[in-house]
Amino acid sequence: MTVSPQLVVHRDKDLMAQAAAARLLTKIVDAQAARGAASVVLTGGRNGNGLLAALAASPARDAIDWSRLDLWWGDERFLPEGDPDRNVTQAREALLDAVPLDPARVHAMPASDGEYGDDADTAAEAYAAELAAATRPENHSEVPSFDVLLLGVGPDTHVASLFPEHPGVRETERMVIGVHGAPKPPPTRISLTLPAIRSAREVWLLAAGEDKAKAAAIALSGAGEIQAPAAGAYGRARTLWLLDAAAASQLPRELYPPSLA
Repeated sequence: MTVSPQLVVHRDKDLMAQAAAARLLTKIVDAQAARGAASVVLTGGRNGNGLLAALAASPARDAIDWSRLDLWWGDERFLPEGDPDRNVTQAREALLDAVPLDPARVHAMPASDGEYGDDADTAAEAYAAELAAATRPENHSEVPSFDVLLLGVGPDTHVASLFPEHPGVRETERMVIGVHGAPKPPPTRISLTLPAIRSAREVWLLAAGEDKAKAAAIALSGAGEIQAPAAGAYGRARTLWLLDAAAASQLPRELYPPSLA
């Protein structure tokens, strides 16, 4: 059964980033209190990095036990280690280098100059194996039950590196795939698939700016996931769309929250 998405609309992207960071901080602390550890899947892009920067600046960030947090990625640009366009490089600059994480619990996707060379498919298989090794029997999946999986929504409705009508969005068996010929650079990537995304307890989709307004409206208006991958991204317990007013500007009125958050 698909959980209907909840929408929260903030006045602007900065407020959205700050509120999302506070929401994530609370979710991590609660998960650690309940289960001893927490797991989060990070996303890149301006909204994902904006959230991480807001979390880094939060005076409450030390409420998190950073040593008991597992970090994964929803997708990655298949570029050399340390490349400034890699999501993990940007995440380190925005937050990760400033907090006392356990390096063994930071699960970056392989780089193109790593042990798998330029073979994105083998690198994807290795990441899938790493995810499978972290699962528990109660997960009932080949990936862990992530507490929160973050996704940025592209102007074309893509999430992670799953693009409209592209082969990856049709994948139903594998949890991680190599992506070839992506319609935005770089063309080679690694991505979680929709089945992996849907294993998360909560999926949060981030969209800010006028360039995301059409994508949000399409994804939230009943579009199919092949044409609008964001429509196929949902969590087992909760699906949350976090938007600013510009990104929400084209939503049908029946979907729009009664007031700005």
